Amino acid sequence: MTHDHDLVLRPTAAQREAALNPPPGRTGGDLVVETLAGLGATTVFGLPGQHALGLFDALRRSGLRYVGLRVENNAGFAADAYGRITGEAAPLLVSTGPGALTSLAALHEAAAASAPVLAIGSQVPTAGLGGGRHGYLHELPDQAASFRGVVKSVHTVRTQSQIPSAVAAAWESALTAPHGPVWVEIPQDVLLAETVIPVVTGADAFPEELPPRPELTAVAAELLASAARPAIIAGGGVVRADAAGKLRQLAERLSAPVVTTFGGKGAFPWTHPLSLQSWLEDRHTTDFLEDADVLLVVGSGLGELSSNYHTFKPRGRVVQIEADLGKLESNHPALGIHADARLALQALLETIEEPRQDASAPERVREVLAKVRARIDAQGLALEQDLLASVRRALPSRAPSFWDMTILAYWAWSAFDPRGANTMHSAQGSGGLGYAFPAALGAAVADPTTPVLAVSGDGGALYSVAELATARQYDLNVTWLIVDDGGYGILREYMTDSFGATTGTELTRPDFAALAESFGVPGVRTSPETLAEDLAKALAAPGPSVVVLPAVLRMFAPTHVTG
Repeated sequence: MTHDHDLVLRPTAAQREAALNPPPGRTGGDLVVETLAGLGATTVFGLPGQHALGLFDALRRSGLRYVGLRVENNAGFAADAYGRITGEAAPLLVSTGPGALTSLAALHEAAAASAPVLAIGSQVPTAGLGGGRHGYLHELPDQAASFRGVVKSVHTVRTQSQIPSAVAAAWESALTAPHGPVWVEIPQDVLLAETVIPVVTGADAFPEELPPRPELTAVAAELLASAARPAIIAGGGVVRADAAGKLRQLAERLSAPVVTTFGGKGAFPWTHPLSLQSWLEDRHTTDFLEDADVLLVVGSGLGELSSNYHTFKPRGRVVQIEADLGKLESNHPALGIHADARLALQALLETIEEPRQDASAPERVREVLAKVRARIDAQGLALEQDLLASVRRALPSRAPSFWDMTILAYWAWSAFDPRGANTMHSAQGSGGLGYAFPAALGAAVADPTTPVLAVSGDGGALYSVAELATARQYDLNVTWLIVDDGGYGILREYMTDSFGATTGTELTRPDFAALAESFGVPGVRTSPETLAEDLAKALAAPGPSVVVLPAVLRMFAPTHVTG
């Protein structure tokens, strides 16, 4: 009997000739870019450095598109967004030591958000590996150790023959559910040395599927089908698995209300009669979810933000579908199903055949949303709600948006209608500043036909203002809304509430509109009254633009604290 894995594809005559007579002048760097191209990569992000020059020189001989940013961390954010938008592993090329370490915060965000990033960094020459103190520039005793606690997998290359397999293994790791960032490092001399290894023509890597165990989905289906008050929490895993359609089918079959986490924005239609939207930081929503006799949690670990800061205490049975094994039952006892969200939802749909009728579900959803609105409206926060509504009016329905850690983004987590799956992204995974603008640039590279919105505060904007040069250099269709309140607004509010005074929150900042103009990027100052018009105009114009809104915003009162 012949099995599929026993079959070996014999090279053609032309392939044999090419393998026996590889073109001269190729190096280890060429093996990297040839492998990336063979795996299907078309675009790479990064920043060159001394040890990585062999890799960047090879880009010149390849068909890959290179997008260079000004800071490695920002290049990582751009690759993160490219991976989120396309579902492909986004290559990120950086150099040794400072360059590599500067990318860590971006890779942390990619890990928290399950964004597939294939980070490839250089290393000191091979003789310097192993922890000795040879005094090479950028030398670290164990560079890979800095990445092991951040990325999914680490791959250290020591010879040129290891390059294609290491890069392919990293690619497969990045795209196996749950998606995430991976790290490959290659010594300088391995990248620079001329190679006699044939041109890489085949670099297949097949991410492993993660189907649910059938006995578990059978139990879950029975629990959900017989529930009196089922409810669903949909997390980022639904978006990453492209499972929004299947989630909607299941929710409608069960007549089950759905709330999306901040990472799961767009996983369920905002205005659907069963949509509880994303008001997870509200006790009315928390109470409703606690009252469910069966709660289906899909693609979420019910972490701090998704559990109203761990005040959520479910009273019914919890069924948790999660691709990240470490998140199963990490916060609440559950029927844990280790699986990709799409495959698990499909299994439930195939098992639960009869619709569950519950005419009261939409009314119960309306009651919760009405209580939430009444609570917010009582706090005198019309400015914040109006600004969010202005952004929504200005932004085309399917245009993606990227949000920094700023007060308007915290509002958007709960109150913004993304109008589609995989269209709203923020740095709420790890919570670092500076994400929005470079991430938006990555999204614009992924799809240049659609305008992209980035939203930052003035504090976060200063982290990534250098990327105005990148936006202009590549003429990317990104509009950057900067809400300028003169400091770290949310930290100012937290410190004032906790201590009655602030420390380190007030900032001297530039005239952002004038600064943008100095980069050749159109900049305009707007007001709350003219925001929708100015933002729409900027989004409609090709190329990059900056809209600056001077405004001091406030957050709605939390429900997870007392006293």
